[in-house]
Amino acid sequence: MSHFARFARAVAGMAAGALLSGCMLFARPPKDLDYSRTRASAGGAYRATIVPQGDSIPRNRLHRWTLHLETAAGAPVDSATVAVDGGMPQHGHGLPTKPRVTRHVGNGDHVVDGMKFNMGGWWVVTFRVAAASGTDSVVFNLKL
Repeated sequence: MSHFARFARAVAGMAAGALLSGCMLFARPPKDLDYSRTRASAGGAYRATIVPQGDSIPRNRLHRWTLHLETAAGAPVDSATVAVDGGMPQHGHGLPTKPRVTRHVGNGDHVVDGMKFNMGGWWVVTFRVAAASGTDSVVFNLKL
């Protein structure tokens, strides 16, 4: 394949990607999204509740959440390793920060520092939990 053919193919691929991304920006989020702040984990091992500082979720400002974790039977989970990730599915980008659990305060509560959302729209935040009941993940949908 010639250099020109490879270049043309790369440009066509980038154009198709940009077009697809652009179309996703105008797509509406699924109508059946659950925006509740208490959710069961995907595998059913945990139940999690998010409590944003001040109870509302601000835009363009660093803030803190409390993540309450309990087992499916309702026992608080204090000894857990929790990873935080998120992003905007329609925009194809992640969170502008790298939030993380900074401390466990007991009774299943974990402080999450570094939360920030830089624009309105549909956001997804995922907590990957590893504790005595196993490894599982909890996904929260947010509408900002």
